[in-house]
Amino acid sequence: MNLRSTALAALLAGLGTAAFAGPSVVDGPGVDPSCFAPWDASTKHFQWEAQEGPYRIAIVNGFVGNTWRIQMIKTAKAYAEDPAVKDKIAEFKVVSTGTDAPAQLGAIEDFINQGYDAIVTIAVSPDGFDRVIRLADRENVVLVPFDNVLDTDAVMQVNEDQLAMGRMWAEFALKELDAKGVSSGKILEVRGLPGNSVDRDRSIGINEVLAADDGTWEIVSVVGNWDDGTTQKVVADAIAVHGQFEAIIGQGGSNGVIQALTDAGHPWVPVAGESENGFRKAIAEHSDEGLKGISIGQSPGLVAVAMKAAISALEGNVMPQLISVPLPVATYEELEDGKNFWSDLPDNFFTVNEFPPCGVNVSGPAIMAQDETDVK
Repeated sequence: MNLRSTALAALLAGLGTAAFAGPSVVDGPGVDPSCFAPWDASTKHFQWEAQEGPYRIAIVNGFVGNTWRIQMIKTAKAYAEDPAVKDKIAEFKVVSTGTDAPAQLGAIEDFINQGYDAIVTIAVSPDGFDRVIRLADRENVVLVPFDNVLDTDAVMQVNEDQLAMGRMWAEFALKELDAKGVSSGKILEVRGLPGNSVDRDRSIGINEVLAADDGTWEIVSVVGNWDDGTTQKVVADAIAVHGQFEAIIGQGGSNGVIQALTDAGHPWVPVAGESENGFRKAIAEHSDEGLKGISIGQSPGLVAVAMKAAISALEGNVMPQLISVPLPVATYEELEDGKNFWSDLPDNFFTVNEFPPCGVNVSGPAIMAQDETDVK
């Protein structure tokens, strides 16, 4: 009986330890709210037990087939070398696993089992991560999805408001069409990478606004994978099949939208898109000819904010469960060379990489000096 009692006590102790693994839910406010802003008033706060640094940190990316993802990886590498965090990182790894969810989950599990302290990831799917979340909590590993986040409040996440971004794009297009006296016709929606929460939420926002409008719109939707080359092809095909569009709302691959319009001799129309440098160059050059554009940046620099958040959590600070990064917006009326686009930088450079409230400012040259290969 004594042996059984001892075994039972050990089992219960083990279960108790497992139950309290991972972060505690605590009262806010969190640390540095100007940088780590809660999503809204209902956002809960987490606190992990403080761990001694420096830390082992891994980036587990999924898809790497577009310029945004490439720049994101370059930005992560550049930020890991930033004097503000370099001494806090003992080991830094980067892997890209493609669009296969099991491969990404396997990579995350592997880093947890290797004893890494924090894992920053862009999820290839908004669900299916319960197993790795439980494993991370059990091993007291800080898991931080950003950009393509998860449909859960069980992990700390970093993002911009994708639903709001979609709404702002559509509202801009309708405002410009109304100014031209246009209330009917075809609008082209260029979607991103299928299966991701970002693509889903942006499209919901776009279509909510268009559906609520009094105009008579035919929405044509194509998939551009947030990639310039793919987007150029699908936009060109859409023009060939459907003729003229009154406006184009593109989630990414905005340079491809401009090139397809140019190649087809399509009249300039209002275009809503991402923050690619070439897109902003084109708007600045052609806005007087009818290319009324809005550029909202989902910055690759979000990875740096996510890394900073992971380190802060490891240091034992109180953190919001969902961290909101403001949307950086520039319209054709606000573009200025050397301020929010650069005529001397490549077209596929994403222009928004500064987050002053966070002290994160990864320079263009520092980013471009890196490459997108895995760090093993």
